[in-house]
Amino acid sequence: MSYLETTKNVYKEAAENPQVGLCCTTTPVWQLPGLSIPKKMLAMNYGCGSTVNTRDLVNNPTVLYVGVGGGMELLQFAYFSRKTGGVTGVDIIDEMLKACKENIVEAEKQNPWFRAEFVKLVKGDALHLPINDNSIDIAAQNCLFNIFKQDDLKKALQEMYRVLKPNGRLVLSDPTCEQYIPEHLREDDHLRALCLSGSLPLKDYVEMITNVGFGTVEIRAKRPYRILDTINYNIEELIFIESVEVCAIKNPMPSDGPCVFTGKAAIYYGTDEYFDDKKGHLLQPNQPLAICDKTAGALKALNRTDIFISQSTFFYDGGGCC
Repeated sequence: MSYLETTKNVYKEAAENPQVGLCCTTTPVWQLPGLSIPKKMLAMNYGCGSTVNTRDLVNNPTVLYVGVGGGMELLQFAYFSRKTGGVTGVDIIDEMLKACKENIVEAEKQNPWFRAEFVKLVKGDALHLPINDNSIDIAAQNCLFNIFKQDDLKKALQEMYRVLKPNGRLVLSDPTCEQYIPEHLREDDHLRALCLSGSLPLKDYVEMITNVGFGTVEIRAKRPYRILDTINYNIEELIFIESVEVCAIKNPMPSDGPCVFTGKAAIYYGTDEYFDDKKGHLLQPNQPLAICDKTAGALKALNRTDIFISQSTFFYDGGGCC
């Protein structure tokens, strides 16, 4: 049995028998005016963060969500895209689609603004999306892609890139891990399906994203997720896994490489009215400017004594240099 078949079986069971805590997120559930989330839908929140961000959801976007779970994020996206078929949910597991559809019907009863036809559920594979090229404004997945081995992860990212419109956004939430995960854990199909052993280091994860063509990547949040301990997992030291929320933008790749925002800022504290690096970055005195890692490196290389470059905070909320 392949690891993908094992994953299908795990989530077939999770669809038929909701498992609170199957994935563990510390991200609070959105509290929005008039939004009521059915109890079963909430119990089937199998993500590790959130992919719903109001900055992305202006102008009534067309949204794709891959790996539907209980439908909670489909409902949240529909809150901002209230049109027939405005949100498409794709999943390969029949039982998950069935459970999600039932939850959507219940959500319609609880939310006067919501219509079930706002959400279109489609059976399909993340590696071969049944979606037209250049047709989606926002594509999202939550705690799914980390399950894929690297060749399949590349295919899944390429598919998301394909279906997005120019300047469309891919929003992801996945576990990452900076420590070495032993091969006996990586090759354990059940642990991989549970989002416990397939995590990549953040740098490698971002590189996979930019290698398929995304010109800008934003690290929006990073939080503690899980511990693999020495008693239960036959390892010599604790392994700390984090949850990361990322947005990748389908804009042209800069000639000098992608712009990756990891939460760094530059602060000019010199005596001039401002500092201009002649490359499009204007620093006002004592006004932090969010900068991508590439710009941080270029400013640091100037060896100026009047510019401070912060460390990565792994939190980015827009307003950056690029």
